[in-house]
Amino acid sequence: MIDSTHDPKLTSWVLSANGHTDFPIQNLPLGLFSPTDEAPRPGTAIGGQIVEWQALVAAGLMQDSLTIEAVLATPALRKSLRRQLSKLLSDPQYREAAEPYLHAAADCTLHLPTRIGDYTDFYAGIHHAVTVGKLFRPDNPLLPNYKHVPIGYHGRASSIRPSGEPVIRPKGQTKAPEAETPSFGPSKRLDFELELGIWVGPGNDLGHPIDIATAADHIAGYCLLNDWSARDFQAWEYQPLGPFLAKNFMTTISPWIVTPEALAPFRLAQAPRPEGDPSPLPYLWDETAQAGGALKLSLEVWIETADMRAQNLPPFTLSHSEARHMYWTPAQLVTHHASNGCNLQTGDLLGTGTISGPTSDSAGSLLELSEGGKKPVSLPSNETRSFLEDGDALILSARAEADGYVSIGFGECRGRILPAA
Repeated sequence: MIDSTHDPKLTSWVLSANGHTDFPIQNLPLGLFSPTDEAPRPGTAIGGQIVEWQALVAAGLMQDSLTIEAVLATPALRKSLRRQLSKLLSDPQYREAAEPYLHAAADCTLHLPTRIGDYTDFYAGIHHAVTVGKLFRPDNPLLPNYKHVPIGYHGRASSIRPSGEPVIRPKGQTKAPEAETPSFGPSKRLDFELELGIWVGPGNDLGHPIDIATAADHIAGYCLLNDWSARDFQAWEYQPLGPFLAKNFMTTISPWIVTPEALAPFRLAQAPRPEGDPSPLPYLWDETAQAGGALKLSLEVWIETADMRAQNLPPFTLSHSEARHMYWTPAQLVTHHASNGCNLQTGDLLGTGTISGPTSDSAGSLLELSEGGKKPVSLPSNETRSFLEDGDALILSARAEADGYVSIGFGECRGRILPAA
């Protein structure tokens, strides 16, 4: 999958792309944007600019009339688009013809890249599962099924929003341990979750599972995902059917789809399972898929409080983690989801679950960082946080780096907490 579009010597005549933290010409993510007072249209981030596809097609600079849905559904079309954009944006002979179809990203609104039909959230971060399990079951943090089956639940697609949209503190039902009856009101234990989102490509017909050997062909790209969580609601409601109102009030994603082609230089072998762990059942196992099944991505979380903004302090780093800490690969998640014949559809979104690392500074949630609220996190503004307060903003980022290649990013995944309605 590595070709001329990954050449580290490749530069763009869009000067802001050269050395850009997230969107050099080696990335070329997919998204939906709208210039000021104009309708949304598909495009690609290149440095600090966005180039619109349909205008390039109308000008005779690209061959295909494209929608994001068609590109997600058709791997060959997605790869063709990447090659065409790479050539157009790198070869100076196309500058005069293509430059009018660039828009300053700062002047544009970014939208959800496609209509999300269904959303499923997994629990593939084993360090998160163990740490959270210890808070409730110190002697038996992982339930017996965890190492045999990818655990997940169906979320709410309608409340997924792109980076930058506010997060209204949810109201819900809670029950304090000492209380005789539950009460209703704003969440007091609002949290974030550091995840990756996996965009489904072609999908499968109802009743026809996806083979693990071809599961990667059904992944059209990745994004950052913050599955905001009301921990106090969750503690009261999750038994016996799992997450519900504690999760479905809001999920924030980064709006650019970073394609598997862009991430080709940043594939890793999935880490061997610890000695004594069970081998996955045959339907979840493929040697080739394991050899390049993980992603070499560094992940970070920052917090920015209202007081920090007032004091002109920069966002404070809460956590560093890595995508390789997932116990199950994206391909295994896709395969398991469809293993009973469930039909995945183009534009469906899968969350990986919280990706925490093995150390305290690599936790992907405040529930872990504050040990359930027992040890508040100290901030440079002389504040502390056990859980999120109104006015707090959370920013997630991801960066792919490998020797001999230009690093790429995902753009930010940001949300600020507003008071309950």
